[in-house]
Amino acid sequence: MADRYFTFTTGRPGAFISKRLGLPRPTVLTRYRPGQPVARGPVELGGADGGRLAKRLREILDSCGATVQDRAERPGALIFDATGITDASQLEQLYAFFHPRIRSLAYSGRLLVLGTPHELADSPREAAAQRALEGFIRSAGKELKGGATAHLVLVAPGAEDSLESTVRFVLSARSAYVSGQVLRVRPEPAGTVEVPADWDKPLAGKTAIVTGASRGIGETVARVLSRDGARVVCIDIPAQGQALRDVAGKIGGTALELDITADDAVDRTIAHLDAEHGGGVDIVVHNAGITRDKTLGRMDAARWNSVMAVNLIAVERLTEGLLPVMRDGGRIICTSSISGIAGNVGQTNYAASKAGLIGLVESLAPGMAERGITINAIAPGFIETQMTAAIPLFIREAGRRMNSLNQGGEPVDVAEAVSYFASPGTGAVSGQVLRVCGQALLGA
Repeated sequence: MADRYFTFTTGRPGAFISKRLGLPRPTVLTRYRPGQPVARGPVELGGADGGRLAKRLREILDSCGATVQDRAERPGALIFDATGITDASQLEQLYAFFHPRIRSLAYSGRLLVLGTPHELADSPREAAAQRALEGFIRSAGKELKGGATAHLVLVAPGAEDSLESTVRFVLSARSAYVSGQVLRVRPEPAGTVEVPADWDKPLAGKTAIVTGASRGIGETVARVLSRDGARVVCIDIPAQGQALRDVAGKIGGTALELDITADDAVDRTIAHLDAEHGGGVDIVVHNAGITRDKTLGRMDAARWNSVMAVNLIAVERLTEGLLPVMRDGGRIICTSSISGIAGNVGQTNYAASKAGLIGLVESLAPGMAERGITINAIAPGFIETQMTAAIPLFIREAGRRMNSLNQGGEPVDVAEAVSYFASPGTGAVSGQVLRVCGQALLGA
């Protein structure tokens, strides 16, 4: 659905009026296109004394084709290695690097800080200083202008060689609607993280499943995974059969008309993989979901049970049933929601189901590590889809504006995050929840 306020304020008269009145002024975000450089301009790289990532960051930036330049007039990215900060007094080094530079950050630029998970710190002082980075990055993200975004990546000791996929994602236009978020990179067994032969086609040779693929976010996820090299099994209910076949046909995938809550859903999915894809699967994206909104006192049992059946119970069953045929190094991505983090009026059923997915991800991740399988969740905020178009006007406008980027996201923003988690290079990131919400003002 068109965002008329966005269209108005990005035109010359609307920009003038909104500035004079002090109204929110959304910026046209730069989104990814194949062949686009990772960084939009020169990168300035700084770090605290004793940081352990400087050499690795230079190697990654060289691999990305980025130019590292001191005192660039309009830097495309500002990167600071804060792993050397072991005391709160050293946080001044963070201030000293960003203070003179942050206002010169380029349009759609990136601010990136790298630290150490505070629970792995050697002392309470270091833990306090490293935990401070999260407050810094969330606040900085709310101060940035011109579509720029801020990111914190926490790198456990020993995980330095597993960092490239995450750095590429946060620096690139793939993360256009992600800001103020934290990603953790952990050490993994040898072979878990596989450097793609082609970073533009990181999923080449992979077989992916996407549920709810006939329209909206699911359709876009299927398209992006295909763009990045995967062969996609598109799944949706029989009532969406024609649209599902159209999607699959356009991306060279296959269609499976299936109610994922059915007793035979796992068996039929495995049979389809055997018949059409030679058996086995590398990527499973649990995207299918429904809403049946009503305040709790007015909600009938059917509304509660149907949401739970599709959004959570089916995901549990499919995950358990597909694990035996998932190849080592596989990727599972669940679509949660910011409602599962912050809650929402009239959505006790939906929010409970989406919070349940987060619990599922966090619980399953450790046990999957031995096979190099990762499981993560994405929590979209306000995304422009048919579902959000049905929201009443004033609530819809609040959803669009109550984030640091002053606009709703697009389905492709979720799809790019899915592709990041699906990449063989992201094997050191598991059990996490990434909010794709433009740094919404609700939730953590």
